[in-house]
Amino acid sequence: MNSINDVWKSVLVRLGKQLSETTIETWFDEVEVITMEDSAFVLHCSNSFKKSTIEARFMRHIKEALKDIFSTDLEVKILNDEQLSAYHGVAPDRPSSLFDSAAFTFGTYVVGPSNKLAYAAAKAVAEKPAENYNPLFIYGDSGLGKTHLLYAIGNQVQTKFPAARIVYIKGDEFTNELVNAIREGKNADFREKYRQADLLLVDDIQFIAGKQQTQEEFFHTFNTLYESKKQIVLTSDRPPREMTQLEDRLRTRFEWGLMVDVAPPDFETRLAIIKTKAALIGVQLPDEITGYIAENVTANVRQIEGTLNKILAYRDLLGDKVDDQAVSRAVRDMLQKSNEYVPSPQVIISYICKYFNLEPDMLRGQSRGRELVNGRQIAMYLIRRMTNLSLVDIGKEFGGRDHTTVLHSLDKVEKQMRSDPAFAEVVKEITTNINSKR
Repeated sequence: MNSINDVWKSVLVRLGKQLSETTIETWFDEVEVITMEDSAFVLHCSNSFKKSTIEARFMRHIKEALKDIFSTDLEVKILNDEQLSAYHGVAPDRPSSLFDSAAFTFGTYVVGPSNKLAYAAAKAVAEKPAENYNPLFIYGDSGLGKTHLLYAIGNQVQTKFPAARIVYIKGDEFTNELVNAIREGKNADFREKYRQADLLLVDDIQFIAGKQQTQEEFFHTFNTLYESKKQIVLTSDRPPREMTQLEDRLRTRFEWGLMVDVAPPDFETRLAIIKTKAALIGVQLPDEITGYIAENVTANVRQIEGTLNKILAYRDLLGDKVDDQAVSRAVRDMLQKSNEYVPSPQVIISYICKYFNLEPDMLRGQSRGRELVNGRQIAMYLIRRMTNLSLVDIGKEFGGRDHTTVLHSLDKVEKQMRSDPAFAEVVKEITTNINSKR
């Protein structure tokens, strides 16, 4: 071999016999060889996510390939930018990226009918920030890829516009930062951080609802950025109209741009997600196994990832083969862990009637008795929180009531849970008992 680079090429060829081409392209495309000294093979990878993944999952493969080449054991070191800088005695050429993750790009986002519009809107925003959809509001249940889209937007904007000031924050963290800023007298620094951003990405914006000072601060931040033609992207577990504790002035602003939802993936999309995720973590699965996972793990993408990670753990930690038995065990463990029981409206109504000693027909009817109204509102609240029914469908369960009546019930229950700990415990107990019926 003529050079250290030739050695690395030979290592990659040997890795190709054990790992898929997609796996190698995904994880090793940013790796470069530095030197081989003192029985150590030294590599460099700027991408911290890829670096940690290689160290955790593929280091054994690299060492085996090197031993095959040199007939001796070599240590393998992977340097980050700071370590490389120290090695050369100069500053690194490329700064670390805020969204430095191969796992969260548009290229790794699997598109299907349930998320096609959200994906297209996110790409449009990343291509031309603040020109098309501002704000972009993405909503849907947990684990369906909303955060993935946020990071994909951040990744692409940072690549296309390196000087752009990008701020990512979760809704509850925004509140925590505001509280700390007030306590430490750093309000000006807090406002500068958010109001000077070129791209503001807020995950789980629903957590600011009901917090008066947080909403006040975010209102002015939103206005400043919007008027300055800066892009705002928000995610939530529900659309603005269903955030009963959100101020009207914020609700209307969240609806100014484009609202798109992400729904649970269908079978074909789940199948594609499984194959993509498996390739990313270096697992090769036969079609019958990917089909089995797609048929049984249906709730969200996070469940799929958890199942694949469990399979990987069986293989790497226990030395188990990836066969039908191992996959069945991983699926079973994940479903038990996630507790993805979705009760029907009938089950919820039936239990509430037993709890409050009410008749189901009267609960669904028009009677305005205090106990009936209380039970009916709790039932509407739990159906909304524990099922995928829309406001309109919930109203149909209760004698065709319109969605504004359902919204009023949600609002009433949420307010009473905050102000009355005993009432909150009742709702919690009912929820726990319904879940235990599965």
